[in-house]
Amino acid sequence: MKVIKSIAEMRAWSDAARKTGRRIGFVPTMGFLHEGHLSLIRLARAKSDLCVVSIFVNPTQFGPHEDLDKYPRDLERDLELCRAEGADVVFFPDTNEMYAPPYQTFVKNETLSDKLCGQSRPIHFRGVTTVVSKLFNIVDPDVAAFGQKDAQQAIIIKNMVRDLNFRTEILIGPIVREPDGLAMSSRNKYLSPDERMQALALSQTLKELQKAVKGGNRDYKALAARAQTRIDQLPACRTDYIAFVDTRTLEPATAQTNPVLIAIAVFVGPTRLIDNVFIKF
Repeated sequence: MKVIKSIAEMRAWSDAARKTGRRIGFVPTMGFLHEGHLSLIRLARAKSDLCVVSIFVNPTQFGPHEDLDKYPRDLERDLELCRAEGADVVFFPDTNEMYAPPYQTFVKNETLSDKLCGQSRPIHFRGVTTVVSKLFNIVDPDVAAFGQKDAQQAIIIKNMVRDLNFRTEILIGPIVREPDGLAMSSRNKYLSPDERMQALALSQTLKELQKAVKGGNRDYKALAARAQTRIDQLPACRTDYIAFVDTRTLEPATAQTNPVLIAIAVFVGPTRLIDNVFIKF
C-alpha cells in the first residue's frame, strides 16, 4: 500500500492506472476509521480494480465553534486498517496542499445545503462539496463510496456529480451499527458511558417512527413532535431536528411522498449525532 501526500503524485498515480485500463475506486474519509468506513472500502473495491482512500480532516466543513481541533485522529491505526482491507493508496494531504493560500473558490448546492443539518451548520455542506469536488479532480475515480448515515450529504453529492458533470459513479453503503443499534460514528468517541447509553435514543426513536409510518400514520408533524418531547426529557439530550422529508428535494414529506427519509440530529451532551432511515411504501 502506497501513502501519497502531494496532489501532483496522486494525479500521476491515477493517470498511470488509467493508462493501463484499470478502474479506480475511491473512499473519502476524515480518518479515525471504524467499521462503517471499512465497509465502504469493501464496496469500492468490489466495483473497481484499485482502491484509493483519502484521510483529510477538512477544515472548510467545520464552523467556528465546532470540533475541528479535537476531531479524533489516529493515522497509524488508520493506515493499518486500510492495508488490511486491501487499499492500494492512502491519500493523506495536509491543509496547505488542499487549500493553498490565498484560497477563494467554493462549491455550493443552492437548495439542498440549507436544509436539515444545514440549519445548524450553515457552512458545512459548502465545505463538503468543495473538498469532494477537489478530491474527485485529483483522484479522478470511476466510483466513489459514501455512507447512508450521512444521508443529506449523499443526496447533495449525487446532485453535485450530476450538475457539474463528474464522470464518477456514486455508491451508497448502508448504515453500519453497533450491536445495540447506535450508528457508528467517529464522534461516538466523545461520549461518556452515560451519554453513550442515552445516545441509543436516536436509533430507538427511528425504529418507533418507522413502525408508526408503516402502520399507516402519516401525521408527520405530530409524530416528530412527540418523538422530540421524549428525547428532550433525557438528561443529556437536546434535539436539533426530527424531520420527515422527500428523498430528492429534502422538502417536508406529505401523505403522498414516497419514499420518505426520516432524519434525526440530537446533541448528546456536547456531541451532535445524526441517524436516519428510508421508508418506501
